[in-house]
Amino acid sequence: MRKKLKIYFTDFWPNFNNSDNFFTQLLIKEYDIEITDNNPDVLFYSVFGIRHQYFNCKRIFFTGENIKPDLRNTDFSITFDFDDHEGRNIRLPLYALFDDVSKLIKPKNTDEIISQKTKFCNFIYSNPNCETRNKFFRELSKYKKVDSAGRLYNNVGRPIEDKLQFMSEYKFSIAFENESATGYTTEKIFEPMLVNSIPIYWGNPIIAKDFNPKSFISYHDFNSMEEIIEQIIKADQSEELYREYLSEPWFEDNKINAFVDNDKIRLKLANMIESPITPISTSSKIFSSSPLTRNVTRSKLEITYRIKQLIKKIRIFRPYKLKIKINKLLGN
Repeated sequence: MRKKLKIYFTDFWPNFNNSDNFFTQLLIKEYDIEITDNNPDVLFYSVFGIRHQYFNCKRIFFTGENIKPDLRNTDFSITFDFDDHEGRNIRLPLYALFDDVSKLIKPKNTDEIISQKTKFCNFIYSNPNCETRNKFFRELSKYKKVDSAGRLYNNVGRPIEDKLQFMSEYKFSIAFENESATGYTTEKIFEPMLVNSIPIYWGNPIIAKDFNPKSFISYHDFNSMEEIIEQIIKADQSEELYREYLSEPWFEDNKINAFVDNDKIRLKLANMIESPITPISTSSKIFSSSPLTRNVTRSKLEITYRIKQLIKKIRIFRPYKLKIKINKLLGN
């Protein structure tokens, strides 16, 4: 008989499904789980709020952002960090939550795929805050038109609705992260792989730990932007070279890597849940026996969070967005 386990999720992104998600799908194979915010055994939380501070139980922090785990304030973490911090951290790249990674080990019909690639390269982004990515788009566009289908540099008429369907027609896809950091691998490289479009990647310098480096073109393998563009041009003009890339399995030896292997993740997660620790939350002043201490601590927490959110909004403020809104209001 499986053990009963009460879990809850908070401070995740909008539309996160508390009852059906990557973690519940794993844990349901090990436990008889109940999703409840009434004294859960384990709380999963992320970066979009502070509600997690009010749960006095074992906490597991998850982030899809480029953030290192702060193990002073959580019991366990699930992040991009390669270090397992003595069993307290699991490396789980964000692409594992995007779709079924086993789709990438299905056999490829190279001839059929090549016959479907009628267009050169796509660029689908809305975030303007990565100058390396922006410059690369401009430089590669000097060779051939790169179809931009996001809100940034859109040159196809309007932002597209079905991203994967759009990508599927292209030989190449620009797959640059928002920033470059060791271990930080998101769905940017995974999406084009799903539709057999060769990713042109920048972001995680050791991306070869996630995927077969022979199956895509990595910025990190070249000394300059000019060199990688030269390689892309060669692959575009030589069907033999393009076929070499496409014929390679996405994963090394066509085996799902350990970071996104569900069986391995489930075992590590169960070890965290079963670990006989005293939760860090028990020492929080939020749960003090003194009402005054509780109230002061909670007030400080709320004020600090609001200040941080305000600072964040100021940092990401973009005058051009304000100009667009004003023009719309004026009917321009």
